[in-house]
Amino acid sequence: MIELKRSSSGKMNFKSMNSIIMRFPQFKEELKHIRGVFEQYDEDGNGNIDMEELKKCLQKLQLNLKEEEVEDLFHSCDIDQSEGIQFNEFIVLLCLIYLLVEHSSSPLRTSKIGSSELEATFDTIVKAFLFLDKNGAGKLNKKDVIKALNEDSRRERSPAHITTSRFKEMDWDSNGKVSFREFLFSLINWIGIDADEEIPLKGS
Repeated sequence: MIELKRSSSGKMNFKSMNSIIMRFPQFKEELKHIRGVFEQYDEDGNGNIDMEELKKCLQKLQLNLKEEEVEDLFHSCDIDQSEGIQFNEFIVLLCLIYLLVEHSSSPLRTSKIGSSELEATFDTIVKAFLFLDKNGAGKLNKKDVIKALNEDSRRERSPAHITTSRFKEMDWDSNGKVSFREFLFSLINWIGIDADEEIPLKGS
């Protein structure tokens, strides 16, 4: 899906890591609007979306997936393995759903996730990932990320321990490669989407 985006995305909006960072306030403002969508599908109001609630969400979005595909989507976004999709995880889930819906729908479709502005934000985040994916492999490697972090100021290169730390923050499974899902999780953490609002805890 990311590669399809690469071929259809046209001109890239980013020329440096700083140009991505400059978009953080815009990303944060748009992604905060997902709170209402999250609460809509969190029917029991416990701060998590369980498997059954996810299935209802997919049905409403008219995205027909096989049972095992739904389970794969659920578990890939349940990064803390709590058997529930929390708000930050739901942002990633909704972005993946958007990519799935876009790939499976006609060019004449209307907005399936209810917000053309949010879809534009997801598109921009995909472009940020594609900018960092220098070799077009569909996954980020340490060399490319360090290069992107250092290319803004060639005279003042970031200390090695800082660039290495940034890559480790993205490489959740420590396999030396960063998928789009891992990148999106890290981006949400960097933006600080929940810094100014309290998130309901499971069982609260």
